[in-house]
Amino acid sequence: MTRPRPGRPRHAPDDGGDRSPREQILEAAAALFVDQGFSATSTRAIADSVGIRQASLYYHFAGKDEILLELLRISVRPSLEIAGALEGAAAEPALYALAVADAHTLATAPHNIGMLYLLPEVQLERYDLFREDRAALQDVYARLGARIAGDDPASAAGTRRGEMLIQLVEVVIQQRRTRVPGTSDCHAIAEACLRVCGVGQRGIAAARTAAAALA
Repeated sequence: MTRPRPGRPRHAPDDGGDRSPREQILEAAAALFVDQGFSATSTRAIADSVGIRQASLYYHFAGKDEILLELLRISVRPSLEIAGALEGAAAEPALYALAVADAHTLATAPHNIGMLYLLPEVQLERYDLFREDRAALQDVYARLGARIAGDDPASAAGTRRGEMLIQLVEVVIQQRRTRVPGTSDCHAIAEACLRVCGVGQRGIAAARTAAAALA
């Protein structure tokens, strides 16, 4: 059996707990990208933050573009997986449960990596996988919203609604700039998503109860 190639020695002792070197690199990069900007962050700075040699970082990632892509996808993939599991359920509780789960993912992602969505670099071809993931998630929002509103998700109204729903959830990214969003914020966002689809307060209450069972 072929053994994995070991990384190079560390500059400092490993105090990353149970996290793998790859996870430590991602967390350090997230902090640096958010705090000082993507362009201003070098792979050497990331390696120094983790306490490894720069060459060891390249054992795990080809460069900082690959690190950024992974961070971006981490912020979407869990919600996309949940969306796939929920889409066959009743639309109102499914949308409620998805919005809560998606908001929670963004609220707890390391170092508010959702802020990186707005980087101009994210529009480059090398980040296509992230944009495809996010577009697929937006399409689920559009389909669930259309089922509730009774129209076509591919129509202009359905497309706009999908955009509004995912952007409502992403308000958590802005909230995190000044405070730590809690469970009540995630539920308030889910309620707002249902209101966008025309659901009244009684329907929202029923959807919240049913969504708890789905979760």
